Amino acid sequence: CFSLPKGPAQAPTPAPPFRRVDIVLGCSYLGEDAGGSRASGRSSSKHPATLVLRGVSVRDDGNLDDVTEYKAPQKKPDSSSPIVFEASAQSVSIPHAESLLHADCDGEVNCEISPYNPEQAGEGPCQTSWFITTLRLSSGISIAFMLRGPDCSSQEEEHRATLHPKLRIPMSKEGTLLTTVEFQSSSHNTSLRTHLGSSVTLGCNFALAPSSTLSYLEWRRQHRGSGRRLFWYEVGSIGSAAQPKVHVDVAELLGNGNASLTLQDVSVGDEGTYICLVSTPLHKAQHNIHLQVAEPPRVRLIPEVVSFERGETTTLTCNIAGYYPLDVSVSWTKKTPKKAKIPLSNARFSSHRQNRDGTYSITSYLSISSATAQAPATYRCHVSHVALEKPISVSAHLKAPEQTGSEGLLGSFIATIIFIVVLFIVLGRR
Repeated sequence: CFSLPKGPAQAPTPAPPFRRVDIVLGCSYLGEDAGGSRASGRSSSKHPATLVLRGVSVRDDGNLDDVTEYKAPQKKPDSSSPIVFEASAQSVSIPHAESLLHADCDGEVNCEISPYNPEQAGEGPCQTSWFITTLRLSSGISIAFMLRGPDCSSQEEEHRATLHPKLRIPMSKEGTLLTTVEFQSSSHNTSLRTHLGSSVTLGCNFALAPSSTLSYLEWRRQHRGSGRRLFWYEVGSIGSAAQPKVHVDVAELLGNGNASLTLQDVSVGDEGTYICLVSTPLHKAQHNIHLQVAEPPRVRLIPEVVSFERGETTTLTCNIAGYYPLDVSVSWTKKTPKKAKIPLSNARFSSHRQNRDGTYSITSYLSISSATAQAPATYRCHVSHVALEKPISVSAHLKAPEQTGSEGLLGSFIATIIFIVVLFIVLGRR
């Protein structure tokens, strides 16, 4: 048995509280001057815009004291003023809010806003305006928002409203466009690198307003002009369908909006662009994730120790095997005790060989001759590859030629004869 130490128990460190803030991002508006989709055939334009995400819940780590509520410009907007989209984020959670909060100040975000035509758009002169916002952060995060624009319930109400000078849709008294976030999807990384045989998760998440529902999810892979559907799920259908090695947790999909795909036992053939498509009855949003396979080479140099007689030539063999992708850099150097490292340019190379698993191999040869080699010396084979954090270097050591047994006896015999002759001369003079 044992006893617990006495004294006051330490309470766990409380998690930082949350605080609602306004996130302001500089954007570009890509669309027509008077609303509608760019696909309608009218000329499109690029115009400065501002996205204001109102009331976003952010973890307060003590660094939010300088964050203030957004105030709309007092100047009445004209056709050259930036288009300000105020987006209420009360009903849909905003992903990666902490990253977005300071991203615009650091120049780390690319934001584009475009008009969007819903799948089941209504008819008539008074229609709700929809916009799609895409955000790409330098860290690899991608986010898409579906913004519901101002409602106009009747032509009479629309005539009474003040229209935006550029988009010609109702705007607020401050000259901003009041919208709500109805749907968001995100991926935490648009580019991934993994090794052969590993498992990797391709992130894709979404959140919907209470008035919207998920209708369909699809994952596709595109590579070198061909595509293949890997997973699909349609709400209301019986189960889901998936290709081997891929998995999407349907319970997480329906319960938490987690549409991430796990790919198991990655091979060279799994490389490509993976597309996550999330659909509701009104909207579609997709995220592209580029998966790169990178396998580091195995390097071996033989022989590791070289010692040869005069007039001989020895070949060093550097085997580089099992790497992917194809590009690899191989170089040789020589180092002697009295000289600095010298690059060598007389190496020979085999052609690239592709292995069964899709990886590559190559062999480099370096011939050294006793007539030109200076022993002792160290020869190194250096290999650089994208899958390596730093180059690999392997060494072979050239030893000085050793005297054989016969050469040693001959030398001793000659030394003895010389000693006797010298001794005889000295005694004769006496």
